[in-house]
Amino acid sequence: MGFFDFLTEKIAIDLGTSNTLITHKGKIAIDSPSIVAINRISGKIISVGKDASSMRGKIHKNIKTLYPLKNGAIANFDLSEKMLKIFIKKLSSLSNAFMTSYKMIIAIPCGITKVEIRAVKESARRLNAKKVYLISEPIAAAIGAGIDVLQPKGNMVVDIGGGTTEIAVITLGGIVSGQSVKIAGNVFNDDIIQYVREKRNLHIGESTAENIKVRIGAATDTLETPPKELKVQGRDMITGKPKQILISYKEIAKSLDKSITQIENAVLDTLSHISPEISADIYNTGILLTGGGSMLRGLDKRFSRTTELPIYKGETPLQVVVKGSDIVLKNLSRYTNVLIKNI
Repeated sequence: MGFFDFLTEKIAIDLGTSNTLITHKGKIAIDSPSIVAINRISGKIISVGKDASSMRGKIHKNIKTLYPLKNGAIANFDLSEKMLKIFIKKLSSLSNAFMTSYKMIIAIPCGITKVEIRAVKESARRLNAKKVYLISEPIAAAIGAGIDVLQPKGNMVVDIGGGTTEIAVITLGGIVSGQSVKIAGNVFNDDIIQYVREKRNLHIGESTAENIKVRIGAATDTLETPPKELKVQGRDMITGKPKQILISYKEIAKSLDKSITQIENAVLDTLSHISPEISADIYNTGILLTGGGSMLRGLDKRFSRTTELPIYKGETPLQVVVKGSDIVLKNLSRYTNVLIKNI
């Protein structure tokens, strides 16, 4: 190892539609919403991450909040690069004072285009990356959950993030069947907003919908240990006045049913395109359900009924992608075949 290699830090990045996670020295150092608040007039960034997220729905005409990523793809490359630069700068206090560059691995969705892949790599290099590696999110998630993806054995991953649901069947370090579906956590929030507006005559914002999803969100109306009804505040659609209602988990399950059914159909479609031998493997290994959306109450049991397969979840569904990416970065010689090759 040369002197300049010694000064190169290793970081793994899960650049998600809703959240960005970055590891540094094997630990998660950044776990923050992928959101930026900017001044409408000057275009200057006011804040990023949690501070920017707290401004959603509460900003005045000169400030706006933006998500640089949408539906699992980078919607604004300039803004996403600036956001990442701020996140990475926060690592400097944890890094070698004489550090010159980074060796970086970035997890990306299955459906990303070649043009987007090149743009991601170029952005990373401008962020002082000496070496840039890319890995598909489902493979990173499987590795982070403890699956040996290099074995000649079929494994299935359903990773429900903020912008996309990544579905993949993996064997020998590669994806043999898979798809990226633009239905995930953010669509769930939209479903809740629409239901509350149409059925309960209450207008709520994105932050409130997210809170409802976390507090009482469910994939089925037959939970064994149902959460209590939740008090929800918003604006009355008829009078325009502030109003509070009580809402139940059964109502939320109803609002999410159509979107969850579409994910289920995509899972069944993916299963229908694999070989009998890999089907036999998955019958025995089951399906790994991960990502923030996997935390929806009753989702694992609903998927198990639909697929007639065992469903299991990792201990840290929000972190498996970045943890898997970090493992690969530390063991590049072993995991060379799982990396996305140069485009």
